[in-house]
Amino acid sequence: MPIKQVSVFLENKSGRLHKALYTLKYYNIDIRALSIADTSEFGILRMIVSNPDKAKDALEKEQFAVSLAEVLAIEVEDQPGGLEAALDLINEENINVEYIYAFVEKKTQKALVVLRTENNDKSQEILTSNGFSLLNQDEAYTL
Repeated sequence: MPIKQVSVFLENKSGRLHKALYTLKYYNIDIRALSIADTSEFGILRMIVSNPDKAKDALEKEQFAVSLAEVLAIEVEDQPGGLEAALDLINEENINVEYIYAFVEKKTQKALVVLRTENNDKSQEILTSNGFSLLNQDEAYTL
């Protein structure tokens, strides 16, 4: 059950992040989770939003470089070692985790994380066969 993530390339200069977030607000798109990875020159804003296709179109209208990627949204036990248990299963299969970040809200008493691996299909199979729940698009976009 991959979900769509919006990735935005941001020049590392004053006002670019604000403009991207204002654009989402203007088009009534809610951010469910986000992460920013940066260097001195640029950043990549990764987000789970209420309507990824609409977000991509809106941001492109404002001259942002935008892409959509498939990621997994998983529930893990909200206790020490909860995330490690999921990652251990993926690591046992020698699948590289490209990045990971957390959801802002909780759907249940479990922690929610976004995860992209070099093989999302295999990772999904491994996780679900070992009892981990993955959120579908409706669940992830409306938390």
